[in-house]
Amino acid sequence: MSGKRGFFITFEGGEGAGKSTQARRLAASLAEAGREILLTREPGGTPGAEAIRALLLDPATQIAPLADTLLHFAARADHVAAVIRPAIERGAIVICDRFYDSTMAYQGFGMGVDVSAIATLVRLIGLIPDLSLFMELPESEAKQRLIGRGLAPDRYDLMGQDMRARIAHGFRSIAAAEPERCVLIDAAPAQDIVAAAILRTVTSRLGT
Repeated sequence: MSGKRGFFITFEGGEGAGKSTQARRLAASLAEAGREILLTREPGGTPGAEAIRALLLDPATQIAPLADTLLHFAARADHVAAVIRPAIERGAIVICDRFYDSTMAYQGFGMGVDVSAIATLVRLIGLIPDLSLFMELPESEAKQRLIGRGLAPDRYDLMGQDMRARIAHGFRSIAAAEPERCVLIDAAPAQDIVAAAILRTVTSRLGT
């Protein structure tokens, strides 16, 4: 067991905001300090959760918003029990690309699922991040980044502009409601500038 308390960091935001890239960069920077780092993602992180991820991201998948929500939480329950919570308990810094704030923003604000029902599922999971970094990027820039990837779009990449606007509003509402946990990050500048801002924020919270 580590003598240091574990710490749980999540990256949140819309499509194309650079969450995965910045999560990897943060993990590499923190690893240099000698702490155990676990980098993971949602939906995913375990074999069962990755299978659910494949279903959720498949553009051919057609399911009701509530079913979509429940699948996310099924994957999350397995991920937390098998991977995230054990890592935190042994003193690791866990960095997760998306967590329950994404479900609240996408399925709650975006798809219209009852947010109180989602909040109940959040309580059942029983794990709150220590720090959540909300990556903000204008819609026009996000669209250009998605095109620049050169990858086939997944189910969430294909969402319409109205849906994206509701999701962005959802993320801002969540951040405003929990300012001690949630920090807005301007994702528009160059990667190095964004990475430096994130590292400053995280190290100040870690006290390192």
